[in-house]
Amino acid sequence: MNAYRTEGFGTPGLKQRPPLSPGTATDNRPTAVVIGSGFGGLAAAIRLSVKGYQVKVLEKLDAPGGRAYVHLQDGFTFDAGPTIITAPFLLEELWTLCGKRFADDVTLVAMDPFYRVRFSDGTWFDYNGDAEHMRAEVARFEPADLPGYERFLQDAERCKTLGFEGMGDMAFDKITDLLAAIPDFMRMGAWRSLYSLVAKHIRNEKLRIVMSFHPLLIGGNPFAVTCAYALINSLERTWGVHSAMGGTGAIVRGLVGLLQERGVPVRCNAPVTQIRIENGKACGVELDTGEFIAADIVVSNADTAWTYKNLVAPEHRRVWTDRKIKNGHYSMGLFVWYFGTSRQYKDLPHHMMVLGPRYKGLLQDIFKRHKLADDFSLYLHRPTATDPSLAPEGCDTFYVLSPVPHLDSGTDWATHAETYRAAIAESLEASVLPGLRESIVTSKVTTPQDFHDRLWSYKGAGFGLEPLLLQSAWFRPHNRSEDVPGLYVVGASTHPGAGVPGVLMSAKALETVVPHVPA
Repeated sequence: MNAYRTEGFGTPGLKQRPPLSPGTATDNRPTAVVIGSGFGGLAAAIRLSVKGYQVKVLEKLDAPGGRAYVHLQDGFTFDAGPTIITAPFLLEELWTLCGKRFADDVTLVAMDPFYRVRFSDGTWFDYNGDAEHMRAEVARFEPADLPGYERFLQDAERCKTLGFEGMGDMAFDKITDLLAAIPDFMRMGAWRSLYSLVAKHIRNEKLRIVMSFHPLLIGGNPFAVTCAYALINSLERTWGVHSAMGGTGAIVRGLVGLLQERGVPVRCNAPVTQIRIENGKACGVELDTGEFIAADIVVSNADTAWTYKNLVAPEHRRVWTDRKIKNGHYSMGLFVWYFGTSRQYKDLPHHMMVLGPRYKGLLQDIFKRHKLADDFSLYLHRPTATDPSLAPEGCDTFYVLSPVPHLDSGTDWATHAETYRAAIAESLEASVLPGLRESIVTSKVTTPQDFHDRLWSYKGAGFGLEPLLLQSAWFRPHNRSEDVPGLYVVGASTHPGAGVPGVLMSAKALETVVPHVPA
């Protein structure tokens, strides 16, 4: 865990600025206002502070974290959103920039297996980073697919080298950035879908599912997203899959602590309702109270479609018009049920995929037809498998996530949520959690409507624009706004995309396009 290093991944020439107390007579640094305190916003705030900006972070909710918010209920701790940590060097780098050690504040535990993928017939594949184990698991399903599996790993490694290491922190700010990257897109065969890449090498349908489900973790349909996202497979094999002791919220608390030590305030219960633009440039933000906070630059970690549609007046939007926003292809919605049990299920791993009988058909219902189906596939998260302190003694903490259509489905979640939750409970009880319903002692549900109303996510989509080829890299909302000078965006719905590594990399990309602060 502590062997990961940040050499080679830092920002060349970046000199750390000592923290100053904001508002002092000697503090003449330019001001950056960051909207939102998700991973992307917190990482951006740290990097801007180190770069020499006076930074202020504004958060709509009553606590930091954004989609990584933490729910505390009846003695149980529920991470609201991200639970999987890969490429931990990106976090270590933020601590290093502040002269600290990540391991002194946060303990990561390597997962084994990374995930258990359970099929509807009761068979399962334990997926991890051990090469021999993985070959044995592949052979258990189809020995004839072993050579194809090895070829797929080579393709995934190429995608990681070209896509993640080569493009992840590139801002794609100019058309020339796109033109320069086209040869690497060609080398990856990026026009091909991930599922088609997997199917090119592997014949067994269950193995195809195991090797292609990863884009769902960042809001993409494996049958539609570019095969460049095979890089996730290689990313996990290279740096592992980890969970934080204390939950993902422990990382959020650590990031906020770094900011506090640098004199950067994180102000909660402060919803931004407008980005004010004067003389053609962003000059600050207005809160729902009418308060104005001036800034030299504004960085939005809010959902990008929401930012442009609701925070920037239409007359200032030449690229991200209402029509373009509406016509985008958005990621699926998320139905998340958080629950605690009065007993423990010690035979279940930390991360588990509990699949239904359909794969392609279900994904078409979700992404293409925008239809809420009767069947579902689930991600089951049991953090107490690693950290029992997240539940009362003798209990288990869970969340189960079901990918569902975003709000274009027309589903009235206010009336349908309980019916859907009950169906999930019945399915889990019949498959992997015997006696579940009688052991539930606390429960909470989040729907796409909550993503829209509480997190201000356009269409209630969980991850912004779907990571299709023509909605990736230069085609994704730029880290430096194409419409408004002085406005920048970070997070899941800008480049490079969703997932903890993606949003952390967006803050690195931001750093390359914000104005230089004179020494």
